[in-house]
Amino acid sequence: MAKNQEEEAKPLLPLSPTPIEAEKVPAAPDASSEKVTERTSPVGKLAGEGQWTAEGLPIGHISAVGQPVRKQWSSGLFSCLGRCDEFYSSDLEVCVLGSAFPCVLYGSNAERLSSEPAESFLNNCKIYTTLYVLGNILFGWNCIAPWFAHTTRTAIRRKYNLQGNFESFAQSTGCLSSLANNAERLEQLEVACDLATHYLCHTCALCQEGREIRRQVPHPGFFAARPVYAMVPPSEQTMGHGAST
Repeated sequence: MAKNQEEEAKPLLPLSPTPIEAEKVPAAPDASSEKVTERTSPVGKLAGEGQWTAEGLPIGHISAVGQPVRKQWSSGLFSCLGRCDEFYSSDLEVCVLGSAFPCVLYGSNAERLSSEPAESFLNNCKIYTTLYVLGNILFGWNCIAPWFAHTTRTAIRRKYNLQGNFESFAQSTGCLSSLANNAERLEQLEVACDLATHYLCHTCALCQEGREIRRQVPHPGFFAARPVYAMVPPSEQTMGHGAST
């Protein structure tokens, strides 16, 4: 009786839950643990803006397979007159050289990629001309020079991270995507496509490379500019009239 009267005198005190009810009550989440989880979650780190990869590239600039997204060529393979932009006069020059003097255009393209412009232009122009004449004499058409020139297309594509023909075909059609996801196999196929492009459309390939590289590299000139130092002899010093001898 005394215990019941004491409980009735304190009606606002909550009753202690039974062991079964205590098991049913979920524990309150800890706010500090949520912050730690959110801060250390790799998914949230990758999905956030302003994140960078280990190679120094923004996350938005990598593909689904983790490879850097390659850029498109500035003009198409059959865009003979270019894009009618500020490089229009240069594109016309490239079109004329590729049609009439492919050896000069190839030497000019190699000149911009080489560290020694003066020697590169002359040497590559001579080699291309020799192979061009040799192919026409032995086989009746220019079949040796494209094999020599396709390496420049590969060098341009690698240097400026441009999309190759095979990768462009795989993305536009959705075919052979499994081969495009393998970086090593993709590069082998791209080199083969570079060679095939020069054999099937040699003049168009030279012109496309010329238009692309002229938008990337200014003309280096035949002679590298070197500073000229003029040696001026010191003027004769004379003593004043009032000086003692």
